[in-house]
Amino acid sequence: MINHLQDTVTLHNGVKMPGLGLGVFKVEEGPELIQAVKAAVKHGYRSIDTAAVYQNEGSVGEAIAELFKESTVAREDLFVTSKVWNADLGYESALAAYETSLNKLGLDYLDLYLIHWPVKGKYKEAWRALETLYRDGRVKAIGVSNFQVHHLEDLMKDAEIKPMINQVEFHPRLTQKEVRAFCQEHGIQMEAWSPLMQGELLNNEVLKGIAEKHGKSVAQIILRWDVQHGVVTIPKSTKEQRIIENAALFDFELTEDDMNQIDGLNEDRRVGPDPDNFDF
Repeated sequence: MINHLQDTVTLHNGVKMPGLGLGVFKVEEGPELIQAVKAAVKHGYRSIDTAAVYQNEGSVGEAIAELFKESTVAREDLFVTSKVWNADLGYESALAAYETSLNKLGLDYLDLYLIHWPVKGKYKEAWRALETLYRDGRVKAIGVSNFQVHHLEDLMKDAEIKPMINQVEFHPRLTQKEVRAFCQEHGIQMEAWSPLMQGELLNNEVLKGIAEKHGKSVAQIILRWDVQHGVVTIPKSTKEQRIIENAALFDFELTEDDMNQIDGLNEDRRVGPDPDNFDF
């Protein structure tokens, strides 16, 4: 379990990944995103998660370039993630998509590259491309996103390299117990997207009660729950004060009863698409 903002988890290939990062899903290109990334790094964040389909890699790259120019942080201290979109899940097209993402981000390599969704009949060819990038030293770690247990089993039947990460929707209404257990058994680190359920959980009475007891916000309680479950988490915010608050998780601990109460909120309910039944 991580104990401060720059603590890392060690992936099965030995790469160290920050346990808490900044997500930029649905944040448009432009000054707001640039300032959010710069504020996050200024306040100690070292992990930034984007994707080709977010159409904001350019602004993330611009922010990183400014941070380098200001000598705020060195490249080796950052952990940058992007994802290959569904339209590019062939072997050659995934390789090309990686180059496009690198160019937009203005980087020589990514720390983590993920297959964004398990599109039936396509993700194995894309995985071969990711394995090539990894073997060639172009990317530090590779993984998947939104893969359920059967997708992971199917991929791993033919894969030469096991995914290092599975990034999935994870919050108290969707605790992904089977996926978590499978990932733990196979040494695949689970990572949470939409950890706050896009704000839907912030008025939950159970969470509000636990938050009041600890003198914390509901968001901090949920993110601490992620941390204590050993799940890497990437809350999104563009507001500097919220970015700071989201990282203030290390001066308290949820009790076993707190954890059980939060686990008990599970309804297997998603705010995002169902990986077994989606159409993009």
